[in-house]
Amino acid sequence: MKSRLTAWRLPALGALAAFALTQTLPAQATEGGGSVYPVGVTGFSCCALPPPGTYMMLDAQSYSAGEVKDEHGNNVPIQGFKVRATALATRFIWVTPQQLWGGSLALHAIVPLVNLSVAAGGAAQTKTGIGDITFGPAIGWHLSPQLHTVAAIDFFAPTGAYRRGDLANIGRNHWAMHLVGGISYVQPTGLNADAKMVYAINARNKATDYRDGDEFIVDYAAGWALGNGWTLGAGGYVYRQLSDDTQADVTVADNRGRAFAIGPSIRYDSGQGWFLTLKAYHESGVRNRADGSSVWLRGVFPL
Repeated sequence: MKSRLTAWRLPALGALAAFALTQTLPAQATEGGGSVYPVGVTGFSCCALPPPGTYMMLDAQSYSAGEVKDEHGNNVPIQGFKVRATALATRFIWVTPQQLWGGSLALHAIVPLVNLSVAAGGAAQTKTGIGDITFGPAIGWHLSPQLHTVAAIDFFAPTGAYRRGDLANIGRNHWAMHLVGGISYVQPTGLNADAKMVYAINARNKATDYRDGDEFIVDYAAGWALGNGWTLGAGGYVYRQLSDDTQADVTVADNRGRAFAIGPSIRYDSGQGWFLTLKAYHESGVRNRADGSSVWLRGVFPL
């Protein structure tokens, strides 16, 4: 029987928090991995920069999974597999008065706090701590009162705790860079629609000589604004891994992850500069990843 390397991919947690799962199966050596990007984190008004000023954004997430899918979408028989995680990510955004290429220049940083519990194969582990910190610049354009776009470069620093061989890790132990572009159509009454696209480039985990392949993610939302601050609709994400993982410069075959998620989304805009968004997702079409569900609550507040 031919042996190969397989990586079970787990969705990232909280705003830009991530974790890895390592599980040994008979006749297989595995490297756990998931996107450092928290798929599904953005939704309504994702790509409309606010006026110049300083803002705080809080993202709270609860995630759970009890299954892992292989490259054909079948369940992987891992005894007692279970993941439960909660995360609270604090994001600070400074929209400067500076104009660049006709758009507003902004800077942001995200610090996630993660509690992660993983059980598999009769073992279990729980960790709590700061995850991988994100920072970067963005430029936003207001093409009309309704139509807005943004472009950004995000950098992910390996600040989260990581130890090779641990069942649960809240850090990825490698740098990553994301190229981001997005568009939002926002109006107080009627159709609202958003799409944020991310191209992810991952560096190598030096502890394991493992490098995740490039990834492409689309967060989306569509809904109807009722005219009283409430917007009702749906949102989710599409995740695709575009290139193969490698370990010690050897390609990890049949291991590209993918997933699709959709669920209800509700947003309340106070009209006074702060708003709340509540959403829930369930994944489908999963390949080479954990298959789970998540609930998000986002609050944005001017400082």
